[in-house]
Amino acid sequence: MSSLLNEGDLTHEVDVVWLEPLDAIDYVRQALDKTKRRNNRPPYARDGRMVGYASLDHTAEPDPDSGLYRRRVFYLLPHDRDSMPDGVYREGAPGEAVDPRTISPGNPGLKTDRSQCGPVVASA
Repeated sequence: MSSLLNEGDLTHEVDVVWLEPLDAIDYVRQALDKTKRRNNRPPYARDGRMVGYASLDHTAEPDPDSGLYRRRVFYLLPHDRDSMPDGVYREGAPGEAVDPRTISPGNPGLKTDRSQCGPVVASA
């Protein structure tokens, strides 16, 4: 599913659960995954690692064809900036990258200077 999300995709979110501290993460990738449950930790089948996920409210309906719920998952790949600070994303970021500090239930998050260019360095 697309990683470029809008608020309409996220109407039933009630919580965002982070699996790692965000202080060392400049950006996260996000995608909508289909899962069997609304609230528990969803399975993860990509390269890299899941760093967070959204929980849905009790009114969220599963897809009538598959019986699965569409839930947001946040992840990082092995070549992302947190693992390879001098790698391909030393500057810049993948298209689906957003600053995790700007994410909340129902809000897709924002691209910030930190997410797009690296950690904000305070000047002396």
